[in-house]
Amino acid sequence: MARVKGGVASAKRRKNILLRAKGYRHGRSTKVRLAKESLVHAGKNAFNHRRDKKTDFRQLWIVRLNAAVRENGFKSYSTFINALKKAEIGLDRKVLATLAATEPEVFTRIVKKVG
Repeated sequence: MARVKGGVASAKRRKNILLRAKGYRHGRSTKVRLAKESLVHAGKNAFNHRRDKKTDFRQLWIVRLNAAVRENGFKSYSTFINALKKAEIGLDRKVLATLAATEPEVFTRIVKKVG
């Protein structure tokens, strides 16, 4: 049986690494070793930031809700959320923040019902 040399497969592997690192600066886009290292770090950051994004949006909704709640007479965000739970209204922060931004009249009615 003939011996198989790995040149074609190795070249394809290197080519794919460099294609994925396209747009990186300096040697990271042209040198395989640097590109591979950069892709590992980029993948790690992408994974972590997909999780961080959920925290960032929740914080944004809380800030928006706090501002809207104070305009409608509540002392703070936390007292509003506590009253919301006691009133057994099952709207989440995302929906409430959207209502506060786009439909202020509806949000005001919710606040009046809660407190």
